[in-house]
Amino acid sequence: MKLNNKKIAIVGGGPGGLTLARLLQLKGANVKVYERDFNKHARVQGSPLDLHKDSGIAALRAANLLEEFKKAYRPGADRLTMTNHLGEVLFSDHDTTHREDFDNEGFRPEIDRGPLRMLLLDSLQPETVVWDCHFIAMEKQNEGWLLHFKNGTTAYADIVIAADGANSKIRPYLTDIKAFYSGITMIEVSVPNAEKGAPNIYKLTNGGKIMAFGNGKCLLTGLKGNGDLGYYISLKTDENWAEANNIDCNSKEQLLEWFKNEYAEWDSNWYELFENIATPFIPRPIYCMPLNQYWEAQPNLTLLGDAAHVMPPFAGEGVNMAMKDALELSEYLTSAEYVTVHDAIAAYEKGMRKRASGIAQESLDNGERMHSKDAANAMVQMFSEME
Repeated sequence: MKLNNKKIAIVGGGPGGLTLARLLQLKGANVKVYERDFNKHARVQGSPLDLHKDSGIAALRAANLLEEFKKAYRPGADRLTMTNHLGEVLFSDHDTTHREDFDNEGFRPEIDRGPLRMLLLDSLQPETVVWDCHFIAMEKQNEGWLLHFKNGTTAYADIVIAADGANSKIRPYLTDIKAFYSGITMIEVSVPNAEKGAPNIYKLTNGGKIMAFGNGKCLLTGLKGNGDLGYYISLKTDENWAEANNIDCNSKEQLLEWFKNEYAEWDSNWYELFENIATPFIPRPIYCMPLNQYWEAQPNLTLLGDAAHVMPPFAGEGVNMAMKDALELSEYLTSAEYVTVHDAIAAYEKGMRKRASGIAQESLDNGERMHSKDAANAMVQMFSEME
């Protein structure tokens, strides 16, 4: 096998990097994952994820982890209520019979990020993940790379795979192509113990998700397994929204006043989302890689997930694309069809870029639809057709 006697470094311990490590270990590869977090409990994980049959679920099948996933996912968390800006329900699938069917494209089970990460971590060989390794630089050494980390340590690898997210520090070693601003900013907010902190919205959420649309803006909420409510205020605005509005990300009072002005047509029932929020809230300008991006394949360096093709979240494909990348890259690297690692990387990147470009276009289109004047009707129609 072309990976024999090769040391593989995966930089980044998110779902994509961990999935790749698991898949490569099943094929006998020598893999280390270098993760900047101090340990596996260091970071509070974000909003829940829904996995799709031909990407996230397919990767878990190949990793022999589907049965473990079935124990950890949250049945019913994928159910959706759609409202207008007044909170009037326009669509709900809560009364629809949902059947656990992992062979059905329409079944998209939800799991919190923390449990998914733990599931993947627990599947790896001991000491696969090297914690507290914040990548800062690397240089070529012999036939591979010498990696340098913020804690002063170094590591050698014959092959380096960047799984270090949208702000990847490894991507510039491969290409200088940068993401562009999509025109949409999302403000990420969390309400701890939502049953008490935002009781009316909690009740409307009903254990699942809410999409609310009105006047070219939207609110997206989802209940986490621990009872917290995560939500995103989403609107078209300047890239430097927080600075332009002098926003103090530790002031829930200021955020509420801004919401009252910016979302003036929205019903006051939404205001309870701001009364007991955790601070700081996080402004997230939404970026996308150019759809026609291209670079020459290198013989021992590649990338996956957001490091390769960050895109808006409006198709729910981010983590699924990362796990699909991991599945395909593991197959290319271990296939007898490709004589060299360079050949395998080149073939993987060609297919990955094409696949990601199509999904990114879908995400951009959905973003425009969700922030249009007629978003509520357009989204109800789209989801009704999917039923």
